[in-house]
Amino acid sequence: MGVIGWIVLGLLAGAIAKILLPGRDPGGLIGTTVIGVAGAFTGGWISSHYLDRPIANEFYDGPTWAAAVGGSLVLLVVYRILFGHSRSR
Repeated sequence: MGVIGWIVLGLLAGAIAKILLPGRDPGGLIGTTVIGVAGAFTGGWISSHYLDRPIANEFYDGPTWAAAVGGSLVLLVVYRILFGHSRSR
């Protein structure tokens, strides 16, 4: 799967992460999309280097999707912690 495939996977993973973690994000739709793409790359890298799971060349590989969505969720949580709005406002 090439870079374009990872970008498309990241866009979809970001949307899934947004559905799983609803709420207001400081960056809005653009920020969530960028986080999704970065999360897909990060999740794939962690999966291949640390979990000894080679990245499949197929777009419809379940573990690749799980790594992308997992990476997106982690980055979305970190983004909200660092740049999120306080509930006390």
